[in-house]
Amino acid sequence: MAGSGERAVRTRARLAALLADASTAALRSAGGRVAGVYLRAGGPGDAPDFLRLAVLAGLPGPLFRPWWRVHVDRPFPVCDAYRLGLPVVLPNATEAVRRYPQFAAGLPFPFASVHMPVPGGGGPLGVLAVLRPSAGDDGDEPLDRELLARLAEGLGTELLALADGDRGAIVWDGEPQCVRPPAARPPQAAVGRFTWDPATHAVRADDRLHTLLGLAAGDFAGTDTALAEALAPAEAYRVLAALRDTAAGKPPGAPLSLRAADGASRLLDLWPAGDGGAPPSPADGGGAVARVGGVVFDPGRAALADGAADQLPQGVFCLDRLGTVVYANAAAARFAGRAREALLGRTLWDALPWLTGPPYDDHLRGALLSPEPVHFHVRRPGGPDGAHGGYDGFAVSVHPGDDLLTCTLVPASRMEAPGGPRPPGPAVAAGPSMAAAYRPIALAIALTDAVTAQQVSAVVMQELLPAFGGRRLAIYLLQERHLHLAWESGFPPGFLEPFDGVALDARIPAVETLATGRPLFFESMRQLAETYPGLPMDAEEGSRAFLPLIASGRPVGSCVLGFDGPRGFSAEERTVLTALAGLIAHAMERARRYDSEAALARGLQQALLPSRLSAHPRVETAGRYLPGTEGLDVGGDWYDVVESGDGLALVIGDVQGHGVQAAATMGQLRSAVRAFALGDRPPDEVLSGTNHLLIGLDPGQFASCCCLRLDPATGLTRIARAGHPPPLLLAPGGRARPLDIPGGVVLGVDPGARYPVTELILEPDAILALYTDGLVERAGADIDDGIADLCRALDRAGAAAGRRDGLTLSGVADRLTAAARHADARPDDVALLLARRLRHG
Repeated sequence: MAGSGERAVRTRARLAALLADASTAALRSAGGRVAGVYLRAGGPGDAPDFLRLAVLAGLPGPLFRPWWRVHVDRPFPVCDAYRLGLPVVLPNATEAVRRYPQFAAGLPFPFASVHMPVPGGGGPLGVLAVLRPSAGDDGDEPLDRELLARLAEGLGTELLALADGDRGAIVWDGEPQCVRPPAARPPQAAVGRFTWDPATHAVRADDRLHTLLGLAAGDFAGTDTALAEALAPAEAYRVLAALRDTAAGKPPGAPLSLRAADGASRLLDLWPAGDGGAPPSPADGGGAVARVGGVVFDPGRAALADGAADQLPQGVFCLDRLGTVVYANAAAARFAGRAREALLGRTLWDALPWLTGPPYDDHLRGALLSPEPVHFHVRRPGGPDGAHGGYDGFAVSVHPGDDLLTCTLVPASRMEAPGGPRPPGPAVAAGPSMAAAYRPIALAIALTDAVTAQQVSAVVMQELLPAFGGRRLAIYLLQERHLHLAWESGFPPGFLEPFDGVALDARIPAVETLATGRPLFFESMRQLAETYPGLPMDAEEGSRAFLPLIASGRPVGSCVLGFDGPRGFSAEERTVLTALAGLIAHAMERARRYDSEAALARGLQQALLPSRLSAHPRVETAGRYLPGTEGLDVGGDWYDVVESGDGLALVIGDVQGHGVQAAATMGQLRSAVRAFALGDRPPDEVLSGTNHLLIGLDPGQFASCCCLRLDPATGLTRIARAGHPPPLLLAPGGRARPLDIPGGVVLGVDPGARYPVTELILEPDAILALYTDGLVERAGADIDDGIADLCRALDRAGAAAGRRDGLTLSGVADRLTAAARHADARPDDVALLLARRLRHG
């Protein structure tokens, strides 16, 4: 909330508490998993057309970082709710994909959501959003809209009261406040142990298991069938089959996820055990199994700290809904290579950083937003050399609960049970994201905003590579029957240089995949080396995928994906990657056309600008032009220096709009100005004559302009402007300032418009700067602030130019346009014209 001093601190704290209360109330009343409130952005550099997430309850902040700050025009439900002032209800994933594909692709999980505007008199103050499990595809709304509307209305009333009725003060200026939701139920018995004798089918269970299953001791028959029915009636066959397999020396590679009769989630883990039921040590060999040990636990309950889980052979740790480790058993601490005390109370990102980042954040989001468990593999760095207890790969399962996520870690070495085959798929390589089916949607949506080859490559790097656990990317484009490297990331420096520009007859996989049109998959570097003897390798371990980029039957190039460890590629993964390669190829083909057309557009613009500026022995001039980077349309900015009698006329202008029309008008205006100036007409007559010409040429088209005439001998300068930003003057030994020059309306509007003339004396070594608004305008900021920034930049550049070994005027021009030249995007053209009167001609 806007303000300063101690009162602002107190107000910010009260605002945060108010938003936290509203979010947790929405969670309790709506049965939601996640809730949050968006307010108008109010931080440094924020524009009023942005929203910031102010509070987030039930989800770790880092997992929601891409949605912390959103533009109100983005195709997101929270933006529509704010902009339209209407609730947006998405009862299921199907409706989310239909109405908001970009939002659904970013969060491709089966959840429902409601986005309720927070009313505040003249319009919404923000949006209250709730996410909860999906209501299915029957169209039912996920919660009571009237209830949520009342909560939002009450929040709006309290916000206005807190701000003393000042709507403009209700903003958020930083990262979201993350709130731990209230516990859904008190801790209860969560872990139960048992042993099973395969010879007699007898089960011996402890008291915790009876409590967990809600059974009295006399109710339990003590057989494997009774245990299976009590655990999961609908899945009893899975329990019995797992018991038999474990007795035969083939325990499940990971805990089984089951559903109890009441729908609650249960985990069952089994292992070959001795007569005492204890798990074997890693040094134990195979052999006959006398008994099977087992444990059942409820992933949604918090009472794991009673010591029972310390007996489990796999690692178990629990996270609260903010990502804090609240429990870890002995095995989890051992696998992490840290003391248990070093894990507890720390966030997952701090305690186990190798379990975070893409694609693992995707899995955690899925477990927090949907009721189903997720399973994946992870390879942690530094394992094989003996660090971290010698463990470098794990099968990970994440089981959602009301208040907790229960995570299990099974070492890769256990995945190959004695006497049994390794489960299909890689044991240690990171598997594909749980949202693999959504990747073509996500990539296609992201590629729609990529218009250059560099942007397309960056999107592939951000969207595709993390989804499949890749670390290396190379993209080659076909040009004149040679493949040229367009993008690389993750490869050793210089490794790909010998492959840049290779001909299509070279026998390397990047060429052959394009020549044959078939993707090539190598599950290990050894397999790649055997297929292509003598091919240089960038690593000893890893796997590679080579994808042909073909658009509408035309070869475009090749895409190389690299993975750090050996891994398999399932049929589904190969299909998805091949489809994604087609999307990339079409985007690259479009980008190449864009680059060609943009080059033509820039060439046209440059041709319309002066190839050289008229010179005078006592005046130094320098001009710069930068085209806009959004779209292919050329702009209408221009500048010129014209001989005018015994002096010089300097002019700069900006035609409204972009495109061929604007460029054509600009060329005509430049010719008109030159004609009037060559006749030694004063600046006001130059503008009046050009104004009449523009009205006659194209009614409805208008332009801003600033024109001055400089007498180099005396320094007398006469200036007139038509709706154009004021020139800047940097006097010797002074500071740059905008000149206070009255102006007339823009050209092309009023045939009777008059343009007053202002006179000044330009001292020797003074610098005069004319510019267009593209150099000083910023989205959401006042143009006066941009002009002030340009003045400060001119001060610094002018000081350097004043030194003996300092900048030339051309160097000053480069300094003033440097920020615009290196900006990621320029929504408008930029033109700059500088003049300095010299002391001696």
